[in-house]
Amino acid sequence: MTSTVPNAVEHADEQQPPITMFGPDFPYAYDDFLAHPAGLGQIPATEHGTEVAVIGGGLSGIVAAYELMKMGLKPVVYEADQIGGRLRTVGFEGCDESLTAEMGAMRFPPSSTALQHYIDMVGLETRPFPNPLAEATPSTVVDLKGESHYAETVADLPQVYRDVAEAWNKCLEEGADFSDMNRAMRERDVPRIREIWAKLVEKLDNQTFYGFLCDSEAFKSFRHREIFGQVGFGTGGWDTDFPNSILEILRVVYTEADDHHRGIVGGSQQLPLRLWEREPEKIVHWPYGTSLKTLHADGEPRPAVTRLHRTAGNRITVTDANGDIRTYQAAIFTAQSWMLLSKIACDDSLFPIDHWTAIERTHYMESSKLFVPVDRPFWLDKDEETGRDVMSMTLTDRMTRGTYLLDDGPDKPAVICLSYTWCDDSLKWLPLSASERMEVMLKSLGEIYPKVDIRKHVIGNPVTVSWENEPYFMGAFKANLPGHYRYQRRLFTHFMQDSLAEDKRGIFLAGDDISWTAGWAEGAIQTALNAVWGVMHHFGGETDPANPGPGDVYDEIAPVELPED
Repeated sequence: MTSTVPNAVEHADEQQPPITMFGPDFPYAYDDFLAHPAGLGQIPATEHGTEVAVIGGGLSGIVAAYELMKMGLKPVVYEADQIGGRLRTVGFEGCDESLTAEMGAMRFPPSSTALQHYIDMVGLETRPFPNPLAEATPSTVVDLKGESHYAETVADLPQVYRDVAEAWNKCLEEGADFSDMNRAMRERDVPRIREIWAKLVEKLDNQTFYGFLCDSEAFKSFRHREIFGQVGFGTGGWDTDFPNSILEILRVVYTEADDHHRGIVGGSQQLPLRLWEREPEKIVHWPYGTSLKTLHADGEPRPAVTRLHRTAGNRITVTDANGDIRTYQAAIFTAQSWMLLSKIACDDSLFPIDHWTAIERTHYMESSKLFVPVDRPFWLDKDEETGRDVMSMTLTDRMTRGTYLLDDGPDKPAVICLSYTWCDDSLKWLPLSASERMEVMLKSLGEIYPKVDIRKHVIGNPVTVSWENEPYFMGAFKANLPGHYRYQRRLFTHFMQDSLAEDKRGIFLAGDDISWTAGWAEGAIQTALNAVWGVMHHFGGETDPANPGPGDVYDEIAPVELPED
């Protein structure tokens, strides 16, 4: 069991393959598309070598560029900071290189099958991530209102936690057809998925997560709602998500995105970095040994984009921070969409006005983390009086909220994520420096573990991030508010451009913001593959009939379209 408040249904047949995180909005099997020997498609030979701008060197941009290169196009990647985006792995100054901290994405569900395709491709390893009460987590402490509970399994927690778990199960069953949807997604029963989801979108688009709980008889107790918000399911407390659309939460639970997480050994940023340098065995037009790195001068991406505008012939003209101006027949924009409103000077003619409205309405979650390196995993020491671990993975209503303990073995240096917070909890840290943050965190944890001197084990300076303060991000990831479904649909379906005016075609949106499952690397990859299909189609290319792409089957599985009036 992987959660403090368990997910809705424990599956009887655990031998079933993990659900694919394609999501209910667009039930397309991206993992099958990637695995098919026919490949993702081809473009006319007359277009081979044509440059395509890819703006943003995060996972979505690098995946898109890699697949376009394999088709014989020449992706030109622009990156303002560093390859990886929110797959950002950092070290600790003066410490062993094996000690790393995941400042962005750090845990990935097995249902992220398209992501796993690329992880396997570049030869990375994964291991279970120590979430609350996960099998890989020796122990968990839940500390609420000054009272701490030590647990190795959920059965060790007081009865009220099991009551809250039961309430969540009932809430999902009664309000969201959880079992039926989960079964349909496991069986890839697209008609049934669409039937269930269409009714729920119409019913729940205007509902918050908290309102959904309040409408359930199972959650009539405020105490139960409070505990659920502070402890949550899967990765911990979800009260910071309470104002968001319940549809966002249902996408997570339906796809089992918050279950059985795994981390990437050595750090997640290795994935885009390895794709950048990878030389595909099957590649069109380019000689064997070609990589994204070799296609770029000095092996580096172009610098930040400062201007985007349309020029004659419906071309996309890109100006970068060096003042270099280049014009392209097609471009993919994968950075956070607010960049189009702030950091980049854009022509209004780039997108239809309804798409600009959707971009402007994008709502971001804030997020902060702080890590410290320590001499060894001392938390595995046993308390002489109780026989328990002296310190545990910790969920609390104190300012730290979530504390994660990460090690590579009992005799090696280790890392503690002293605090992982969201939204208002993250904003509380924003004015403080890394050292100031650490002092507050150590004080809070000292109140939970009065016998433990964490400070004496610290062997280096802390590293921290507040994503809302990162100039090229301005937030951790998109999270739709009630009423935002229509906006998200416009952004996600932008890769289907035949219905757009000709002067609105040729630039494709992709990345985390565009995904239905924002905050998960899988969504960034799915939208990258949508954009790759869009570019291929734009150049007159096509997929193999045996392996239709997302645009080929679009009419059969298009997201629900709500009325605008």
